[in-house]
Amino acid sequence: MEKIRVNLKISEDKSYDILIGEGLLGRIPGDLKGAGLAHRYAIVTDSNVEKLYGSALLGEFADAGLNAKLIVFPAGEMHKSRETKARIEDSMLESKFGRDSAVVALGGGVAGDIAGYVAATYTRGLPYVQVPTTLVACVDSSIGGKTAVDTPHGKNLIGAFHQPWRVYIDVNTLMTLSEKEIREGLAEVIKYGVIMDDGLFSFLERNMKKIFEYDKEALTHIIKRGCEIKGEVVEKDERESNLRKILNFGHTIGHAVENLSDYRISHGEAISIGMAAEGMIAVRMGLWKKEELERLVRLLSEAGLPTAMPGDMKIRDIIDAMKLDKKARGGKIEMALPGSIGRMAEADGGYGIKIDESLILEGVH
Repeated sequence: MEKIRVNLKISEDKSYDILIGEGLLGRIPGDLKGAGLAHRYAIVTDSNVEKLYGSALLGEFADAGLNAKLIVFPAGEMHKSRETKARIEDSMLESKFGRDSAVVALGGGVAGDIAGYVAATYTRGLPYVQVPTTLVACVDSSIGGKTAVDTPHGKNLIGAFHQPWRVYIDVNTLMTLSEKEIREGLAEVIKYGVIMDDGLFSFLERNMKKIFEYDKEALTHIIKRGCEIKGEVVEKDERESNLRKILNFGHTIGHAVENLSDYRISHGEAISIGMAAEGMIAVRMGLWKKEELERLVRLLSEAGLPTAMPGDMKIRDIIDAMKLDKKARGGKIEMALPGSIGRMAEADGGYGIKIDESLILEGVH
């Protein structure tokens, strides 16, 4: 088993461990019981994960003598909403969950984000545990304490920072993922290679076949390295004042594409499109070499991810959507852009670079 410690500078008492290994689902109830984390547990998951792991995990809690309730919401990004959050909270209130309770977020990024947000606000804050079951949740959304729901105006616009008590990553859960779901997570792993680790980027170039063969050693390596990179960034900048902005590479354009498609384009696909487009903007600004952009596009394509903008989307609509993005400042679009593979560019001492609309009109196609 691998263990990564996220040491938070601002709130040391909220530092936590990320555990990575095989068969970790079965040890969660025992760990929680030993720690005396809570009197009752709300296991929040979606309708897909319920069938795979939800009922089994609930049984494990019962076997450990822990009081737990399984709360299920419909699967899909369209259900990552204020309405779903309210239904989960109402279920907890009806079952008389109090301040001596905790939340277990079981599933992909949607379940993790919405369950974490419930934990952040229910009775003004409960501890929660992240149990990611998709590659994208393992390497990205389960770490760092960003919790949120979507609105018709954009992704993740309503939420809170709320760090988990612990993250359990059971590599065995990835064996049930489709190739499409592996691709989803690879978009974020490729991003980590661009922003901080050229060695990880090279590993992906050499080992893509192994990853799609569900090689546990290769999967564990990319998960561990992704967690280490995100953990390191979060340690240094918990609230995204500067350095943490580098994690947004590809997300400014990507979130706009995802939202405008009504989530027909998945998160990983949208981030892939966003990285290719924002990479082109970085080249046009003289921040990045064209050869490195081509290397990125080649790796994304090898992972089976799209790199071209959807033909039915107007650039003007994408720009307008980006202005509503939570990363925008004073109505100005801001992006994190690469300076090389493994290093992000800085402007005026910061990683959030203001982008002129003309560059987007020229660089996005």
